[in-house]
Amino acid sequence: MNRLNIFLLIVVMGCALSVVNATNQQRQIFIQLQRALSQERQLQQDYSQLQYQQSALSKTSRIEQIATTSLKMQPATTGRTQYLTLAAGAATAEDAPVPTSDAGSASAASAARPRGQR
Repeated sequence: MNRLNIFLLIVVMGCALSVVNATNQQRQIFIQLQRALSQERQLQQDYSQLQYQQSALSKTSRIEQIATTSLKMQPATTGRTQYLTLAAGAATAEDAPVPTSDAGSASAASAARPRGQR
C-alpha cells in the first residue's frame, strides 16, 4: 500500500506541475494577444490619421492656394485668354520638312514624323 501511495503522490505532483506549466503558457499567449491588439489599434489610428491628412492635402482649395502663392499662378479669364489661329496660306506642322541627321538616314526622318505619316 505504501508504494501505491508514493506512486499516486508522484502522479499528482506531475499533474500539478503540468497545470502550472499550462497556466503559464496561457498567460504568455494572452500577453502576446494583448500586445497584438494594442498594436492593431495603434495601426488603425495611424491609418485613419494618414487618410485624414491625404484628404486634407488633396482639397481643391489647398491646391489653389499653393498654386497662387508658391507658383504665382492666376486663374484663366476670358479677358486674358489668347486664341491663335492659322493663316490660310500657312504651312501646318505635318507639311513642315523633317530635320535629318548628318548621315541623312531615312530612319531618323521616319522617327520624327507623326504616327499617321509613316
